[in-house]
Amino acid sequence: MKAGTIQQKNIVLVGFMASGKTFASKEIALRLGRQRVSTDEMIEKREGRPIARIFSESGEPYFRAIEKDVVREVAAQTGLVIDCGGGVAANDENFKALRSSGISFYLEATPESVYRRTKGKTDRPLLNVADPLQKIKELLAQRDPHYRKAHFIVDSNEDNIGKVVDEILSILQSLSA
Repeated sequence: MKAGTIQQKNIVLVGFMASGKTFASKEIALRLGRQRVSTDEMIEKREGRPIARIFSESGEPYFRAIEKDVVREVAAQTGLVIDCGGGVAANDENFKALRSSGISFYLEATPESVYRRTKGKTDRPLLNVADPLQKIKELLAQRDPHYRKAHFIVDSNEDNIGKVVDEILSILQSLSA
């Protein structure tokens, strides 16, 4: 890929909740001088309510339909850093659109890392269950094969997201050369 091509491509971060996508996307956008968008934040803004409320009041199918519209919208743009909600890549149509418009990175985290980062938080509607670690393991097992379709996989198990950002930027620089 030529440098000019890289500049036009979106940088797409996928992975499970609490894998570091939000922090990494903000830092990458800052360092590259790009606009950052979050599919989850776009959904909350459109709906005028947090995702947890969307899930409880309207259900997951409703949320996924809105998510699909948002993904289609951001995939049609260029030069963005896109922070995807944890379930975005599980929809093949969503991920195909994102992959074709950008360079995708799977921020891979173990169930234990995710659990440690989300323990005690109530803003993760899919984890409001009796055994959140078991739910994380189940969801991650379902989603991992989809996430692995990303162009690159970056380990995000350490609590040093700066290293993740540096690795992503290094990969992008090598693609520009």
